[in-house]
Amino acid sequence: MTHSFHPTVLREYDIRGIIDETLGAPDAYAIGRGFGTLIKRAGGSKVAVGYDGRISSPMLEEAVVAGLNDSGVDALRVGMGPTPMLYYAEASIPEVQGGIQITGSHNPANYNGFKMVFMGLPFFGADIAKLGEMAEAGDWIDGEASGGKGSSEHREILITYVDRLVEGLNGIAPESLSHLRIGWDAGNGAAGPALELLTKKLPGEHHLLFTEVDGNFPNHHPDPTEEKNLADLKALVAAKNLHFGVAFDGDGDRIGAVDGEGRVIWGDQLLMIYAEDLLRMVPGSTIIADVKASSALFDRVSALGGKPLMWKTGHSLIKSKMKEVGSPLAGEMSGHVFFAHDYYGFDDALYAAVRLIAASARLGKTVTELRGEMPAMINTPELRFQVDESRKFAVIEEVKQRLSDSGADVNGTDGVRVSTPDGWWLLRASNTQDVLVARAESLSEEGLTRLMGEIDAQLAASGLKRGPQAGH
Repeated sequence: MTHSFHPTVLREYDIRGIIDETLGAPDAYAIGRGFGTLIKRAGGSKVAVGYDGRISSPMLEEAVVAGLNDSGVDALRVGMGPTPMLYYAEASIPEVQGGIQITGSHNPANYNGFKMVFMGLPFFGADIAKLGEMAEAGDWIDGEASGGKGSSEHREILITYVDRLVEGLNGIAPESLSHLRIGWDAGNGAAGPALELLTKKLPGEHHLLFTEVDGNFPNHHPDPTEEKNLADLKALVAAKNLHFGVAFDGDGDRIGAVDGEGRVIWGDQLLMIYAEDLLRMVPGSTIIADVKASSALFDRVSALGGKPLMWKTGHSLIKSKMKEVGSPLAGEMSGHVFFAHDYYGFDDALYAAVRLIAASARLGKTVTELRGEMPAMINTPELRFQVDESRKFAVIEEVKQRLSDSGADVNGTDGVRVSTPDGWWLLRASNTQDVLVARAESLSEEGLTRLMGEIDAQLAASGLKRGPQAGH
């Protein structure tokens, strides 16, 4: 038996496709068979499986479990919940050696996909490509012929997971938090039920939006990195006079936030708050952020005595780098925040929200004050534009070559990030789509215009121009 995946489905950081067009039950079964085979060959025998609130998720979960079982691997089914709940199961249950979450993350409702953990490590890039090669070759262990099929067991883990989240407030007197008024927007995503339980256990007053899981996302798209999706949260914070608000993406591994004045606190700005708190507890730590993050963050980490490290965009790449350098904290512009300090090192937006409460308490300042102290940088959002798949990496190499010939100040960690007296600009190829991503930041509007001019000149030299914005 062999299987071929649609060419767009196996991606750099995860597996994703459109239900009944590029992704279906046979693909999920093949993923279970391949992943189960790799677990078995590595000496493992049990994999935790969870799924998000999308309409297609239960069907894909059934097929993945069947694939695991047919490879002779046991499935521990933790049910519907946010991706970090699945990560927590994999990290905290001793007999589990891997994890698979069925999730379409922040993609439209007709998408779905898979995120995986293998023996405590992110499973991405070449690992995902290997699943495709194994399926093509039918290179799967036959459980029946080698010790018997695997079993399937349901286990409730939501309550244990939420109790673990609350530990993020350890050491802080509950009465010092009892005045807090916080807004929460689950966006009808998989974090809703966990959020309802969590807020009951937290001190203070909590106002919740859209905690009912609905894979059609009837209220707004669950992507907190787009400001338009924070409109309901901003309105709630204003109407109830709340201290701040947090929002989550569809599978609860990315956080968005607004302060008491309705200002967005972007991913790199949240990291500035977390870094200030963490560097008091663990001085001199290495703190990682992706190449899209503001220079204000890297400068702030240095000023606080930490070691800033700029790294490639992508949650799997960041998690791997954290393990490599022993970093207690990392984050991305996209709202993935990773705490290895007093936690497991995976991206968990619910835990990040708890740590925001903790940071504010320990630093003795409101979230609004912390946001207000940040330098007023002027930057573009992430600009994404279509480019032919066969050209996207080549264009970046051409730009690199021209810049090195010109003696520009270039960081080539992930694409090109160019520092100039006006600020910096970035051009990189997306690992998951046929798009180039650009971003620029300056202290003045004039400086930003000049930086965008540099981006446009480089694109023109490669025969391109910034076209229509591509979606996520």
